[in-house]
Amino acid sequence: MRPILAFALLALALPACRAQQTDGNAEAAQAQPSATRGGIRVTTIAAGLEHPWAVALLPDGGFLVSERPGRLRRIAADGSVSAPLGGVPEVWAQGQGGLLDVVLAPDFADSRRIYFSYAEPGPDGSAGTAVATATLGDNALGEVRRIYRQQPKLVGPNHFGSRLAFDGRGHVFISQGERNDKSRAQDLTMLQGKLVRLDLDGSIPADNPFVGRADARAEIWSYGHRNMQGLAVDPRSGSLWASEHGPRGGDELNRPQPGRNYGWPVISHGMDYATNRPYAETIGTAAPGMQAPYHVWAKSPGLSGMAFYTGHPDSPWNDSLFLGALAQRNLIRLTLDGDRIVAEERLLGDLDARIRDVRVGPDGAVYVLTDAADGKLLRLQPPAR
Repeated sequence: MRPILAFALLALALPACRAQQTDGNAEAAQAQPSATRGGIRVTTIAAGLEHPWAVALLPDGGFLVSERPGRLRRIAADGSVSAPLGGVPEVWAQGQGGLLDVVLAPDFADSRRIYFSYAEPGPDGSAGTAVATATLGDNALGEVRRIYRQQPKLVGPNHFGSRLAFDGRGHVFISQGERNDKSRAQDLTMLQGKLVRLDLDGSIPADNPFVGRADARAEIWSYGHRNMQGLAVDPRSGSLWASEHGPRGGDELNRPQPGRNYGWPVISHGMDYATNRPYAETIGTAAPGMQAPYHVWAKSPGLSGMAFYTGHPDSPWNDSLFLGALAQRNLIRLTLDGDRIVAEERLLGDLDARIRDVRVGPDGAVYVLTDAADGKLLRLQPPAR
């Protein structure tokens, strides 16, 4: 890949009203005037969000945003932020756990259903990734039903994942972490470190790769993953792409295939945080029967959230893949030629903000969440071609 010299926006000082973080009425946080730098117009839609994790774009021009402490909020097109919606199940909000991804069901226009992932509490301080569906009401969720639960639950605050994606063929994919217990990523009898594929109602598809095997969980699509926090389907081809945190280096972009082993912790480009040497379990960057990354970053950006930008031929961003970067605090844009990555650009670096999520709107705008105690929802409009 040939890197392009990244250009960054000048720091934006966009005042915004803070939304109340209580169960009372929320203050309106009106959309702020735009600032244009480097040809990109950046607008702060809302601020005062406590560690927002995911944003779903609603058909009415508003947004649904999850906050890691366990709150789900509506944000109107004018930037006003609702009080927390009722009906969210109990969330284990510690460390990296909390309320995580939220997406609209494929039939949302008719059903008003949403899907969301979260860290679910278990006995004796344990927790695990779970997924539920619900109908979206004005002030609360209804018909909440858990469709997936990671088993067994483990003690510890790290590596829950999680992102959700639909393949357009009646399935939902669920990405997860290995809960910082490396060996479990290779154990097919456990769900940690696995990409899971389910029918939309939570049942197990008959054609999943491990169906019928006594030594493997039938929910599994692929395994050997460390901590997947990005997941998206390419609208051009229908292929699934996933981004994954490496340890100290070695963040990965993969295209998960059924039944394949993506290697963690046996193969990795990353290092032990404590020693800056490979982990004891790691034998190198490649091994027979294990899939090498489709793309790898030697220095970890801290990948989180990803979205394809396609179908806008008049935009210079057309045929791109956007990824949020937490550690390097910017927005990554990969230029695609078909499935090939031909260039990389870094945006929003001067904001010095952890980018947690990124989504693309039908209008060609890009929406990002910054991960902070005073997190923001931003709208990016691309430069002219």
